[in-house]
Amino acid sequence: MNVGVILLGSILLIASPCFSINVFQYLGQAYRKNLIQFREDIQFGNKKILDEYDFIIVGAGAAGATIARRLAEVSEWNILLLEAGGEESLITSLPAIAHYLQFTNYNWAYHTEKELHSCRGLINKTCPWPAGKGLGGSTIINNNMYTRGNVRDFDRWAEAGNPGWSYNDVLPYFLKNENINIPELKKSPYHGVEGPLPISYAGFNSKLVNAFLESASEVGMSVGDYNAPGSHVVFSRIQSTTSNGRRITSARAYLHDNLKNLHIVEFGYVTKILIDNRTKVAYGVEFVKNKKKRKVLAKKEVIISAGTFNSAKLLMLSGIGPKEHLNSLNINTVSDLRVGDNLQEHPAYAGLAFLINETISFVPDRVYRDLIGEAFKILEKKSWMTTLPPEGVGYVKTKYNKDIGDIPDIEYIFIPGSLAGEAGLGGTMGRRSMGIPDKLFYETYNSILTHDSWTIWVMLMYPESRGQVRLRSANPFDKPVINGNFFTEPLDLKRIVEGIKMTIELSKTKAFQKYGSKLHTTPLLGCRHLEFGSDPYWECCVETMTMQMHHQSGTCKMGPEWDRNAVVNSQLKVYGVNRLRVIDASIMPTITGAHTVAPTYMIGEKGADLVKSTWLNKIQTDL
Repeated sequence: MNVGVILLGSILLIASPCFSINVFQYLGQAYRKNLIQFREDIQFGNKKILDEYDFIIVGAGAAGATIARRLAEVSEWNILLLEAGGEESLITSLPAIAHYLQFTNYNWAYHTEKELHSCRGLINKTCPWPAGKGLGGSTIINNNMYTRGNVRDFDRWAEAGNPGWSYNDVLPYFLKNENINIPELKKSPYHGVEGPLPISYAGFNSKLVNAFLESASEVGMSVGDYNAPGSHVVFSRIQSTTSNGRRITSARAYLHDNLKNLHIVEFGYVTKILIDNRTKVAYGVEFVKNKKKRKVLAKKEVIISAGTFNSAKLLMLSGIGPKEHLNSLNINTVSDLRVGDNLQEHPAYAGLAFLINETISFVPDRVYRDLIGEAFKILEKKSWMTTLPPEGVGYVKTKYNKDIGDIPDIEYIFIPGSLAGEAGLGGTMGRRSMGIPDKLFYETYNSILTHDSWTIWVMLMYPESRGQVRLRSANPFDKPVINGNFFTEPLDLKRIVEGIKMTIELSKTKAFQKYGSKLHTTPLLGCRHLEFGSDPYWECCVETMTMQMHHQSGTCKMGPEWDRNAVVNSQLKVYGVNRLRVIDASIMPTITGAHTVAPTYMIGEKGADLVKSTWLNKIQTDL
């Protein structure tokens, strides 16, 4: 099938509101064999499942795919990778349609419970909380932003009693993972050039991102490499997990080599970790595939890399978790640990819209009306569809930041468009993915629909609030109970409000004023009783239209034995159960000041070496 025809069909499907999501999924499945650079000799799920493997890995996201690949490099080991979802498709390779993919089977489609301080104006008064499902996990549906975090993030992990996790300890694993394709960074000692994951700037950029970068000097900031130490308070174009305008998932980076000793099983829904009640040894898993319950054994270890929500859920279903909670569901407690606590996320506000006087922003209605032209632009890497929804990033310090040095507390995520563009042909999925109801949307933005504009999502980097994950029932197919608890600590809200006010000041710079940038001042529905622009008004906006960044972490906290909230030790071994590890973002003691995919890749790389150091005579790092 001709790639151009496929791409055109994909755009037609995305653009037309008369197509159902089921049709969208069907087209994606039909295009599987046309994946760019997809190896025909890979037969995911077609091999016979053996009764026993050396290692069983649950989940094929950023961490799970990394671990599977690295362990399979030891030729005498036999590895099973179980994934609840299926393969990515050609459609998923287009970075700009991340919001659309959240309405497919690539998303677990979780939601928070109703909360007092957040999500008040969203559908059902809950926040949608996406989590990736499929070979690639959340790397299939994320915005491809590659940010590692601050040096102090990792040093604090080590200082909290986790030896081996300081910045100097983890930097080699970032380098091992990375293949930097940004010319000015290739010779940097802080970037890798031989790893499996390509890192590049987006294939296409708007003029507006240049204004964003130019504005930095006007507010006393510089442009630099935010992934290098000593320069985290900077503006930059986004370093992204893309190549030639295409999304690169963890599956495409790590699993598309024909490793004979790695067996990848799609649509294998793991329901329980098998643990010997007497010896407290994990010896296998139960899973469901093709509506049949199956059991498979592990000779060496079971490794859980199912993501922050599902790793916690699976541990609790298996008897590892808070005893009082497990007792309430008649689940036998194997190890009484605070699984599901310590949930952390980066809340944000995405409702600002700055109108401009030139037709240079991303307006879906305009893009999708020239479908044939857009298909050819995709092939030439000149299309909006090959760029990232965010184009620039900036790290700033608010007046509430008491940290010394280059530790920012707010991230600016620059978008060459805004909610004003969320109307017309194909332009609704962004706001729907955020859970914004029609009434709130139209009464706030109706006067500027499809108007050229830009925005900055204002993201809190180090929240003090903590959430919680619990089982809804003992049924493994029920969704977990998720309480984000956003803004239960008042300072979190104050920091975001300060970031909003700083963004408005940024819009007044000469760099943005050459496009006539002007803040849209129709008050947000639900906050009109407050003075527009006042702190109480912005606080209301953030609590009404809360956005989270899909950066869930911390539910299986890494910590020393004396930490009563710790679930795993610094070797990522689960306390109280032998031959069981958790290796994914859920082990983070505190969330990094980063979009969590890059640290999760690092955790996968380091976790694989920790496993090797246990089972081989010497550590094989190949660093």
